Amino acid sequence: MIDRVFGWFDDRLHLAHFTQSSLRKIFPDNWSFMVGEIAMYCFVVLVVTGIYLSFFFSPSAKVVVYDGSYVPLQGLRMSEAFSSTVRISFDVRAGLVFRQMHHWAALIFAGAILVHLCRVFFTGAFRRPRELNWVIGVTLFLLVMFNGFSGYSLPDDLLSGTGLRIGYSIALAMPFVGTWAAFLVFGGEFPSPDIIARLFVLHVLIIPALIAGLLGAHMAILWRQKHTQYPGPGRTEDNIVGSRLWPTYTARSVGLLAGVFAVIALLGGLAQINPIWLYGPFEPAAVSTASQPDWYMGWLEGALRLAPAWRIDVFGYTISEVVWPGVLLPGITFGLLYMWPFIERRLTHDDLDHHLLDRPRDRPVRTAFGVGTLTFYVVLFVAGSSDILAQKLATAIPTLTRVLQVLVIVLPMATALLTWKVCHDLSGADKLETAKGRIRRARSGLPDEEEQSA
Repeated sequence: MIDRVFGWFDDRLHLAHFTQSSLRKIFPDNWSFMVGEIAMYCFVVLVVTGIYLSFFFSPSAKVVVYDGSYVPLQGLRMSEAFSSTVRISFDVRAGLVFRQMHHWAALIFAGAILVHLCRVFFTGAFRRPRELNWVIGVTLFLLVMFNGFSGYSLPDDLLSGTGLRIGYSIALAMPFVGTWAAFLVFGGEFPSPDIIARLFVLHVLIIPALIAGLLGAHMAILWRQKHTQYPGPGRTEDNIVGSRLWPTYTARSVGLLAGVFAVIALLGGLAQINPIWLYGPFEPAAVSTASQPDWYMGWLEGALRLAPAWRIDVFGYTISEVVWPGVLLPGITFGLLYMWPFIERRLTHDDLDHHLLDRPRDRPVRTAFGVGTLTFYVVLFVAGSSDILAQKLATAIPTLTRVLQVLVIVLPMATALLTWKVCHDLSGADKLETAKGRIRRARSGLPDEEEQSA
């Protein structure tokens, strides 16, 4: 009966040929290619845990009196969103584990995408014909950041409320359209009772659907164009050296899925994160001490702290000081990310297809630019915790701010120059060693390596 069923479908869809060719597809064996799969499996964990949490979460700003099992909050007035989140943590079976797994998976998801983008950038995997996949990857990172921000804003605790206040201020500061955009998103002046319900719809429906669609498109393009690979013996622009999809690569991928799930489950059960019952419900007039966003928003927090208070009047319209770090810097950041494949192609006049990856040392300018840019954002990330650093270092916040303002300019240039020098020297040494090897082979009468591979 099973043979007849499969035969019926194969007769009409010709699945057998497609399945056989798919199972024979070759994937390279380098570990760095698995980082993208870590991101994909984190998304699977996010979907599973998110579905479970959605059964018990109430996305409402309606004020209720808490009467759950967490004694310190009993009798306090709070939003239904905060109350339901506390109930998930203390009254729902495995609720706290699922909450923390969901949060940890979101952090690892964003981190895996960032590491994957860095690998693609430094090895030149964004070059033709893979510009579209680069654009999809950058869009995925942007969506994951926004969905993470919306997710940790949903519980309506004092920490997330502080983040929403900053988000509202950035939206309001947008030139010309700020007021309209802020009221469109928030549904009124902050704090608006509509924002939690709107964020919930975005967080559980719209953004995940976009992420799933982009992941599918990313994998389909990868499947169609074939995978890149690092240079090495027997590897050319026209072949792939590695393992077949079945059974070797499949077994490795399934093992990675189990490992990712196990690590996230251990973190969810053993490592506390976002204990909202300690922060308390959101109050518009209060700000929690030492408020810190999740790591992927830390650079924006640091930019807001380090940016000078430049307020400009243009034709009677005031440009807020929040525009430079909150609107202009993110716009430049993601604008450059989106345009980088086309910028590099125009500067290098390279219109060829590339399936072999670069070694970072062989591209000193690109590598130096990437290291300098990462250093810039790392300094901003550190600046996002300037109040905590000042407390730990027993120094004044204004003094530390001035030091970080200098470092955010000087340190990226220094690391970029150092990286360029190191890459240039290593690349020169490689070329010299290659030339010496050819001379030795020529003197001994042996064929050149290129002739051997041919």
